[in-house]
Amino acid sequence: MLSRSALRTLTPSSRLFSSSAPRQTKVAVLGAGGGIGQPLSLLLKSDPLVTSLSLYDIRGAPGVAADVSHVDTGSEVNGYAADHLDEALQGAKVIVIPAGVPRKPGMTRDDLFNTNASIVRDLAAAVARVAPDANILVISNPVNSTVPIVAATLEKAGVFDPKRVFGVTTLDVVRAARFLAGISNASPNDTPVTVIGGHSGATIVPLLSQSSYGKGVTGDAYAALVNRIQFGGDEVVKAKDGAGSATLSMAYAGAKFANAVLRGLNGEKGVVTPTFVKSPLFADKGIDFFSSNVELGVNGVEKIHPIGQISAEEEKLLEACLPELKKNIEKGKAFVA
Repeated sequence: MLSRSALRTLTPSSRLFSSSAPRQTKVAVLGAGGGIGQPLSLLLKSDPLVTSLSLYDIRGAPGVAADVSHVDTGSEVNGYAADHLDEALQGAKVIVIPAGVPRKPGMTRDDLFNTNASIVRDLAAAVARVAPDANILVISNPVNSTVPIVAATLEKAGVFDPKRVFGVTTLDVVRAARFLAGISNASPNDTPVTVIGGHSGATIVPLLSQSSYGKGVTGDAYAALVNRIQFGGDEVVKAKDGAGSATLSMAYAGAKFANAVLRGLNGEKGVVTPTFVKSPLFADKGIDFFSSNVELGVNGVEKIHPIGQISAEEEKLLEACLPELKKNIEKGKAFVA
């Protein structure tokens, strides 16, 4: 038998999460009964910065909450059924939204738009009404469109704070580090890659030239690596053969980003990670949402970093990204107009 202390050393939480003295922080997961929501809820229960966990879904959330509540960490867990959304949101400081339908083989993230757009709009309207000061982390795809939908919905309600609405693009960052490590015979801890742009296909722009390992990847290997980072989700959709998309890796990435937001809110300095936010970087081109390195803090977005020097190949990737990203953003805005 392993002792309790030995078991704790085997858990992934020390690698996934960083913590300092926690303050009282209620986190709500909207869509907690789904393929992303369930493992995400479990990972958030393991985060020492979460003191209260509120799980909501149109079906299954009370059961997920009862299950997760048995995990021996300090946070309290409550589950809420379909008609208790307002109660689930009451007092939430961070709201994570993985609600929606997953991709199936042959579908793009954009194909999800018609279903997920209305789900996200309605959830955002409830947040505007009940928890207007909360930090909103949008996972529901297509993120390039759902984040503008959330922003426009909050704006209509007169409560939009651009510092507190985030598109979670962390899965692209996680994949980039993992895939680069794989071809470099290195640890993913040593191969971080900044990923800018958006969160689908050609809008995903990995800045490999800014990585000491990445800048050594050239030619066909470079093209293959970029393609895998941009379309890695298709690998999972195909492998699951109609049973869903990237749920476990997305839950991991969502929990990792939520922890970064919580660390910033807790006063930790120097928390920097890519995320899709209202941004001035390409506003002159009519693109007012963009993912780049963002410093997180007590107010949410504290600073949006410039993209820095990029290679000729990355310039081409960015050129391909921008018109597609603009179209995605405008589609989201038009849905709420």
